[in-house]
Order: sequence, then C-alpha cells, then structure tokens
Amino acid sequence: MSLPISLGLFVLAGLCEIGGGYLVWQWLREGRSVTYAIVGGGILFLYGIIPTFQPAHFGRVYAAYGGMFIVLSLLWGWALDGTRPDRFDLIGTAICLVGMSIIMYAPRM
Repeated sequence: MSLPISLGLFVLAGLCEIGGGYLVWQWLREGRSVTYAIVGGGILFLYGIIPTFQPAHFGRVYAAYGGMFIVLSLLWGWALDGTRPDRFDLIGTAICLVGMSIIMYAPRM
C-alpha cells in the first residue's frame, strides 16, 4: 500500500472517531437531539471498519493511529472550539508523528 493511501486511511479513521465522538458529546453534554447520538454512533462504527484496510497487524495500526488521533484532535479543537494549540501541543504532536512514522513505516526484515 502506498504511503499517501495509508495516511489517508489514518486521517479518515481519525475524522470518523473524532466526528462521531463529537456528535455523541453534543447529544450528552450539550442537550442536542438523539439524532446526534445515532449519527455519531454510525460514524463511530465506520471508524471501526476503516483501520482494517491498513496492511499491518492490529496492534501496530492502532499504536500508529494514536499519533494521528492526537494531531486531528488538536486540529478539531482549534477549528470547532477555537482552542489554538500552543507550542507544547506542537512539540508533543511532532514527537507523536515521529513515533507514528517509526511504528508504521520503518522497514522491517
């Protein structure tokens, strides 16, 4: 699998997890209608399917996905809640992306 496709799957999975979780959050914490929870649950179900298209085994995919989740969570918070990442968020994110790249894409024998 090519690197752009693999990264695209990580981004898509992340958007489904964060987006679905956000809709459930809106239902429970912000008093939105149950429709938010139902749609959020459906999107979370898609999140469970998308990582299965990665070529690596479960543990490696989910460990590497953690780095992408951190990046997307901070971007989501910035875009939707207006909470801009600070320099420590950016440093931590960079460290996580390096770790993600090593876990997922380092050549193995």
